Amino acid sequence: MPIIPSSYKAKGLFKSGHFSTIYSAKLRPIPKLNQERKRLELSDGDFVDVDWSFAEGTKKKVAILLHGLEGNAQRVYIKGQAKMLVKNGWDVAAMNHRGCSGEENRLYLSYNSGRTEDLEELIRHISHYHDYETITLIGFSLGGNVLLKYLGERESVPNQIKNAVAISTPLHLRGALEQLIKRENMVYSKTFIKDLRQKYKRKMTHFPDAMNAEELKKIQNLLDFDNLYTAKAHGFQNAYDYYEKSSSLQYLPNIKIPVLILNALNDSFLSPECYPTEIAKQHKNIHLESPKHGGHVGFHVTNKVYYSEKRALQFINNN
Repeated sequence: MPIIPSSYKAKGLFKSGHFSTIYSAKLRPIPKLNQERKRLELSDGDFVDVDWSFAEGTKKKVAILLHGLEGNAQRVYIKGQAKMLVKNGWDVAAMNHRGCSGEENRLYLSYNSGRTEDLEELIRHISHYHDYETITLIGFSLGGNVLLKYLGERESVPNQIKNAVAISTPLHLRGALEQLIKRENMVYSKTFIKDLRQKYKRKMTHFPDAMNAEELKKIQNLLDFDNLYTAKAHGFQNAYDYYEKSSSLQYLPNIKIPVLILNALNDSFLSPECYPTEIAKQHKNIHLESPKHGGHVGFHVTNKVYYSEKRALQFINNN
């Protein structure tokens, strides 16, 4: 597929990647959206909470939304995308990753950038208990990596899954980690590690044999967290083994349905490897759009509507 030229043009301060990232995450008014929470019990004894929103009338299509690192289905970017979809006839199932819905998950393991089993169980559940003819997947940041890996690591996916959209996605996890620990991204990495340390501390009380205060003291950055918790809890040798095996970049050539990857060139979270230009040029299903502006999930047009929300809707309706 050819590289898609983008029509997105940021204005004023939103030409700054950092401004658009921070504004969109912290200052954009949260769209009003009705959500109905349903719990999905998982096969390993754990659970994920799914926040549903429903369009009016008879619907035959549903969008599964996946949030980013330490996010949830109430984040502004999830609600903005969901509202756009519901207004245009799509039901929405916004999945909270394990431990992200406001209630701790039951097991020592949690979620990570490459864990696709929970998404697979949700898709299987929706396919079995609902009569949707069309399912689409839309993921943000970590959630984008999860859906791309899901689509590429399997021989086949359910026929109802017609297309997918990955927004501001770190397709190369080690490269993204190396970007995040740079001085220019200190405000983001400090926020992430603060949240992750708190999560570790809460889980520590439930799993004292696997987690302890001494290790908590050693967790000073994202690499530490992935070495001391993510890798250990999810069966990887270390953080770099986790990054290598979980990056979606290597799975892109195997994807068999149309996928849009929307990554802004001024997204300070992303390394050069996160823009798979050569793969997109040679692959009929990989559509790569890289606007000059947009930061990380910050494609501002107005407070009510973001370019990424309109673009995702356009793509899934036309593919």
